[in-house]
Amino acid sequence: MNSVLKLGLQRWSTWQDRSVNRRILAAMITVGGFTALVKFAAAAKEVATAYQFGVNDELDAFLIAVLLPQFVMNLIGGSLNAALIPTYIQVREQEGQEAAQRLLSSVMVLSASFLVALSVVLALTASYILPLIASGFTAEKLSLTQSLYYVLLATLVLSGLATSWGAILNAENRYALAAVVPMATSILTILVVVIMAKQWGGYALVVGVVGGALIETGLLGWGLIRAGVSLVPRWCGTSPAVKQVLGQYAPMVAAAFLMGGTTLVSQSMAAMLDPGTVSALAYGNKLTNLILGIGAVAVSTAVLPHFSRMVTMMDWQGLRHTLGTYTRLLLFITLPVTLALMYYSEPVVALLFQRGAFTKSDTFLVGQVQAMYLLQVPLYILSMLFVRLISALKANQVMLWGNVINLFMCLGLSYFLMQRFGVVGIALATSMMYLVSTAFLSLVSLRLLKEKASNKE
Repeated sequence: MNSVLKLGLQRWSTWQDRSVNRRILAAMITVGGFTALVKFAAAAKEVATAYQFGVNDELDAFLIAVLLPQFVMNLIGGSLNAALIPTYIQVREQEGQEAAQRLLSSVMVLSASFLVALSVVLALTASYILPLIASGFTAEKLSLTQSLYYVLLATLVLSGLATSWGAILNAENRYALAAVVPMATSILTILVVVIMAKQWGGYALVVGVVGGALIETGLLGWGLIRAGVSLVPRWCGTSPAVKQVLGQYAPMVAAAFLMGGTTLVSQSMAAMLDPGTVSALAYGNKLTNLILGIGAVAVSTAVLPHFSRMVTMMDWQGLRHTLGTYTRLLLFITLPVTLALMYYSEPVVALLFQRGAFTKSDTFLVGQVQAMYLLQVPLYILSMLFVRLISALKANQVMLWGNVINLFMCLGLSYFLMQRFGVVGIALATSMMYLVSTAFLSLVSLRLLKEKASNKE
């Protein structure tokens, strides 16, 4: 059995090593497959949590307590990857592994220091922030929320390290470990909740999250050590490479913050309509979020290291070829799937949700919302190609301006279409926003590539 497995892995390795496009496809399959497993584990965690807690005060307290740490890590995590990987690969290819190690060590010092300081600030301001977020909580419930919140702040530093280390593993073409380790948090949470929820209450969920973050960080650190990368944070000075990472990081954080505002706009607009429309919007977006959570993550994770390496080698013709190949491939896969899901949107909603208090009229409304949200799937996944190319070209300021446009478009389109089509119009506005965004990113990407090719000549 072992010999068959080794032979299969050897053939797989030989197949993907024949071209850049094959290596990218192999990375997409690896990341997409493991991300699907992670999503399945997360769904199982939600089922276990619902079974043990139902809808009670302790779960409410946990969900509010985890909200801000989760938001901070979502904001910082993806931005750090996009800023670090292109520069790390450039330094490694041009100056050697030792210089790349110095860059990573310095970035770890900066990242850990910033997250420790941020954790302290968030802890000191908890008594002001949490009452605003949880304005309807009783004093006892708010006190529990604050206690859970203090413990959950530990995840900021752990997740920050895990994000940096996962990015470097991807840069070293080791995608599997970084893609699968998020399962640790879900598995540990399930175990702790099932065994200890009655004794520990909401703290069982906190132990699962913090313990899972610790396990994830440890596994990623082990993976880096095996790859020959040191985990010791050491300040090596403000080199041009460090300045480049910081210069690319700031606009990415700002862009991610603005993009998060589009969700807030959609939900706020829905709240202006009839009762139940916010829920309809949320239900209608679940399938789309699941697809994008697998497809877009697979694409963005796989292409960034390869695009960064091709930029470093100034392989502009190869970049154009890869961009064209994967544009066609992604559209070929996503368009038929999207059209089929839109056509069967209402039966899918009925299968997933129509039971108990969820009526047939709810299914009809949510089915329409879901169909409009699904329109964005090919656009969003395709846009990841251009987003990662722009990051590889170290032009992240483009994303900042692009997301300013997105926010204003979301605001204007949502308000206009809401007047005509209600909550369905809000979902349609989101998809239309991604149409314009994808067109903008593609035009900017091609212009940047043309400029780089012209400079080479």
